[in-house]
Amino acid sequence: MAKKNITNAVIVHCIDFRLQKGLDIWIKKNYGYGNYDRVSLAGGVFDFEHILKQIEISAKLHDVNQIILVNHEDCGAYGVEGNYERHKSDLEKAKGELGKIFPTIETKIFYLHLGGKFEEIIQI
Repeated sequence: MAKKNITNAVIVHCIDFRLQKGLDIWIKKNYGYGNYDRVSLAGGVFDFEHILKQIEISAKLHDVNQIILVNHEDCGAYGVEGNYERHKSDLEKAKGELGKIFPTIETKIFYLHLGGKFEEIIQI
């Protein structure tokens, strides 16, 4: 049997072109280059079932040890409902569901402000 390919993380974020440069810099700073799987989907965690399929594939094929979820300010996929509280709620819900499915994989959640600031959402 072939040995699994191992990577540090699977990172899920929105497709929005306004974020890509900042995301690239942040990802490289925190995860290096080539040490992660990257999933880009409109709305980030907005379509949880879709991203779940991608995370499952990443976990199965690459034995990731972290799941990183990033939603952002002014997300068109969310439309008028895309306020900070909604993003925070969706991120927390996704983290909770992923914790049940992948109890041995750490999940971190972030809200990205358009100015480039990444805000880690810490649940108490």
